[in-house]
Amino acid sequence: MPAGLQSPHRVAIVGASSLLGKELKQVLEDRRFPASEIILLDASPMAGTLTEAAGEPTFIRALDEDSFEHVRFAFFAGTVADAEMNWPAAQSAGATVIDLTGAIAQSGKGAVSIPSLTSVLPLLFQSGADGPANPGLYVSLGTPAIIACTIAAALRDYQPQRIALTLFPPVSERDLAGVEELESQTTELLSFREIAKPVFGAQVAFNLLSAYGETSKAQLGDLRRAVSRDVAAFLGSRALLPAIQLVQAPTFYGYAFSAYAEFSAPAQVEELERSFTRLGVKVGASDDPPPSNISVAGESEIQLAHIELDPGVPAGAWLWGVADNLRLAATNTVRIAEELIAK
Repeated sequence: MPAGLQSPHRVAIVGASSLLGKELKQVLEDRRFPASEIILLDASPMAGTLTEAAGEPTFIRALDEDSFEHVRFAFFAGTVADAEMNWPAAQSAGATVIDLTGAIAQSGKGAVSIPSLTSVLPLLFQSGADGPANPGLYVSLGTPAIIACTIAAALRDYQPQRIALTLFPPVSERDLAGVEELESQTTELLSFREIAKPVFGAQVAFNLLSAYGETSKAQLGDLRRAVSRDVAAFLGSRALLPAIQLVQAPTFYGYAFSAYAEFSAPAQVEELERSFTRLGVKVGASDDPPPSNISVAGESEIQLAHIELDPGVPAGAWLWGVADNLRLAATNTVRIAEELIAK
């Protein structure tokens, strides 16, 4: 448990059966968050599922009007629809709401926070300098937005002329259904059988996608616009907005990215790397193997390979990095709660 967090608090996780909800519970336990009770909540089909919290057996409970009674923090980690339907009840019950689903980010009502960047980009209230329209509402951005904002914050003092960022989302960003579809498609293709495409609407196994198929409920272009929206909401005019592209990768976990930054004059690699290190990014040495989706599993920070200057553009630099998509997002969320307790 981080220093200064002594008093126990009752917390609730809505969407506890989702991959992100499960990771959030694990991070609360790993960081010894001062929780007197962790209440696991989900939509009715998942209610009654046996699981554990803090080493003790427990059940996932159905959401009802009393779900948030005496809750100090209500974390929303499931679907946007569940968050939109239930965060007002949580707030009315007196809970501080921290949303990971994007529901509150879309409404523009909450404070956007990335605690690892507070030293250079303090907490931003979306509704203006006087604070959020609804006090007690906080937005915890997803992994792609955290990556983009971290790059922009780290490079800000070097006044880049442009930053281009290509993100490679894993299928676990579409929760368990995405993981199961990649697994199923891989098996079926190796057996020379027809594949099912209910999640992505296209073949994601052994493939890279710049767009999903027409039958997909979500479209990659929409996800890209949502990331750009979240990055712009957090950065505002405080740092250069990166140009962002998403390419769906046939990987289960780990958010990989490649970024290009160009400056008015050649940059010093050592200075750039120190800037990232100060923001909690783990930067590899020149002789270290670059991070991979496998090597970052279970790690809470963004990991960056040794920065390389472009051989043809002296003022250009290339970055390669990876983050555990579930762990990074969950850790950011818990750190928001820890900072609120510390204050």
